[in-house]
Amino acid sequence: MMEQGMMRAGVESARFAGQVVVITGAGGGIGGACALRFAQEQARIACLDIDAAGNAQTAERCRTLGVEAIALPCDVTDAAAVEATFAAVAARWGGIDMLVASAGIYTGAPLEELSTAQWLTTLHVNLTGAFYSNRAVASYLRERGGGSIINISSMAGKTSWPASAEYSASKSGLIGLTRSVAMELAPYGVTVNAICPGNTLTNMVAGVAARVGARDGLSADAWLQQRAKDCPLGRLAHPWEMAGVVAFLASQDARYLTGQALEVDGGMVMS
Repeated sequence: MMEQGMMRAGVESARFAGQVVVITGAGGGIGGACALRFAQEQARIACLDIDAAGNAQTAERCRTLGVEAIALPCDVTDAAAVEATFAAVAARWGGIDMLVASAGIYTGAPLEELSTAQWLTTLHVNLTGAFYSNRAVASYLRERGGGSIINISSMAGKTSWPASAEYSASKSGLIGLTRSVAMELAPYGVTVNAICPGNTLTNMVAGVAARVGARDGLSADAWLQQRAKDCPLGRLAHPWEMAGVVAFLASQDARYLTGQALEVDGGMVMS
C-alpha cells in the first residue's frame, strides 16, 4: 500500500518533548507521516481526520513510540467542529504549540467537465478547512508566545497542469493564506509556513494516478513512472521526507523563517 513506510527509521530526538501538535488529515499520507515524525521526537499528538479507522491507527502507532496521542474525528469544513476540537485538545494538554494543516482532497477534471460542486468541495476542504484550522489555533499560539503553523500546499500552488483548476486554485490560495497569517502572528513569535510537496507516494496520489492515467491512456503505475521521470531527482517522494521538512519548520532551527512556501518536489519547480 502507498501509506506503508511513512516513518523514517533512526530518528532519535526529544526536541518536541511535551509540546502539543495538532495534525489535520492525520489518517494517512503526509499528515500521518507528520504525526509519526513528531511522535518520534516526543511531542503529544492530536490526530484529526474524518477517516476514523486510519486516524485511530495513526494515533496507536504514535503511542507505541511512548508518547500521548489521541484520535479525534473532525471535519475541517465544519467551522464549529474545528473550534470545538481544538478547544478540547487545549483543555486536555494545557494549550497547543503547533498545527500541521494537512487535510486535503484532489478530484481532478478538465475545465469544461469540472462541476460547480467539485470546485466548491475542493476549495472548502483544501483552503477553507485550512483557514478554519489556522484561525482556531491562533489564540492558543498567542497565549504560548510562540509556536508554529505549517500548511500543506502543493507544487500545484506554484504551477499547474491540465485538469487541475480546482486543486491548483485551492493550493495557490493556501500559500496566500499562509503569508497573511504569518504577518498577523509574527508579533507574537509565531512562525507560519507552507510546504509544496511534489508527487508523493500516498493513497491520494495513487488515486490521481489511476484517474488521470486512464484519461491519458496509461496505467496507474505507468503514470507514476512518468511523473518520476519528470522530476530532476528522478523519483517520487516518500511521506516521511515531507514530514522531515515539516519538523524542521516547527523546530527552533527555523525560528527566523516565516511566510514562506517551500518547494519540496525534487526540483520540479525551481523559483
